[in-house]
Amino acid sequence: MDNIIKEMEKYAEENNVPIMTKDGIEFLLKYIKENNIVRILEVGTAIGYSAIRMCTVRDDIVVTTIERDEVRYKEAIKNVSKAGFEKRINLIFGDALEVELDGEFDLIFIDAAKAQNQKFFEMFKRNLKSTGTIITDNMKFHGLVDTPIEKISSRNLRQLVRKVRRYTDFLKENTEFNTEFLELGDGIAISKYNTKE
Repeated sequence: MDNIIKEMEKYAEENNVPIMTKDGIEFLLKYIKENNIVRILEVGTAIGYSAIRMCTVRDDIVVTTIERDEVRYKEAIKNVSKAGFEKRINLIFGDALEVELDGEFDLIFIDAAKAQNQKFFEMFKRNLKSTGTIITDNMKFHGLVDTPIEKISSRNLRQLVRKVRRYTDFLKENTEFNTEFLELGDGIAISKYNTKE
């Protein structure tokens, strides 16, 4: 398994595929282990790196993961097969905003198109168990979220940064959920249902 993981890390670096930072993925795996998480929904498969890593935590973990990029989706199928996790990782090819899922999940992991984070959150929270968690990666967006907008040269990047900031505000102001923000990796948000009456 170590060889497969190293191969994926190398492929991601060489092909500019965004995968979780080392401390980000380590936090995620520890969180899954400590909270007895079994059923996971991942929005944004990329090449299957985090789905495979999550399955290594325990033998009963099952991941449903969605990817809209065909090249990455096909790469993920290859990697899942190499890892021997075909029965435990359910790969869905398509736009997550058009996918309807039944069932409930212990964890929803959002790691896809940053501009759509809020839509993903609002759409899939209905699939979250009452005791479940939504974790969002890239809250810092490569450090750009803390950069003054006028210092970001690309118009597209400025728009993305504004959307990530709006999503942060949405989480902070959301009374249905309590969200904790961690400075780990590229910034992680952990959202749980607000159980206080």
